[in-house]
Amino acid sequence: MKNLLKQCELCPRKCRVDRTAGEKGYCGEAEALQVARAALHLWEEPCISGEAGSGTVFFSGCNLKCVFCQNYRIARGETGKLISTGRLAEIFLELQAKRAQNINLVTPTHYVPQIIRAVETARAAGLSLPIVYNTSCYENAETVKRLAGIVDIYLPDFKYMDTALSSRYSNAPDYFPAAAGALDEMVRQQPLPVFDDRGMMKKGVIVRHLALPGCLEDSKRIIKYLHDTYGNRIYLSIMNQYTPLPHVADYPELNRRVTAAEYGELIDYAVDLGVENGFIQEGGAAAESFIPSFDNEGV
Repeated sequence: MKNLLKQCELCPRKCRVDRTAGEKGYCGEAEALQVARAALHLWEEPCISGEAGSGTVFFSGCNLKCVFCQNYRIARGETGKLISTGRLAEIFLELQAKRAQNINLVTPTHYVPQIIRAVETARAAGLSLPIVYNTSCYENAETVKRLAGIVDIYLPDFKYMDTALSSRYSNAPDYFPAAAGALDEMVRQQPLPVFDDRGMMKKGVIVRHLALPGCLEDSKRIIKYLHDTYGNRIYLSIMNQYTPLPHVADYPELNRRVTAAEYGELIDYAVDLGVENGFIQEGGAAAESFIPSFDNEGV
């Protein structure tokens, strides 16, 4: 697994840097794990957070770095603590002891080899919680294949179909084909959702889509693509929590929230398509208070 980091091609960027020698590619991270927060998190979908909270581990660095990122401080590696793979396994067990519903890995793509080792170590020591892979979906399908038997729940964003949007906001003109291929592999591994008697997801795929201001037509295309391709084999989570932060000043079209009318039109469109398995957000979800403090808690 360590060899995967010597000429890193874990994500579609394929930087081919030697992260084992301290080199850093687009994600901004070398070999050592950098984690900014590990704590119970109550702001996920109800079947993920439950009443106790999801055991959420926020990794520093990102292979996408969207201009509007809500977690920009960790995406750019501005905060976080360097830890060993063994310490990550301990963190998983500590979250289980706090009665977390699952282990929720946020922005994990660039650390897949280390995560696999940590999960295997923690399971050998008694970890029994589902593993959630919480990703931008800018993934190599080959990397996702390595997670078979490790990940129980895939929680990908599906951000764009329009190449102009993915290029402007994420410097990723190939976002859609990469995300589509990765999602195919996720659904292949977890073809049907499984819930326990409390309504908590144990296996499955929930695809998130964050509505962005002025991008309603692309959002509709995404919802149609997902429904036409997967039907009710996946759950859709259509989010209105986009919050314009100061770093979007150079993108004035993004410097506002999604209106109630825009979000309502998108939800009505999904319902008219026949989407049944889905989550929506109530008014007020767009707020900076929904962005956690990245203060190395639990690390």
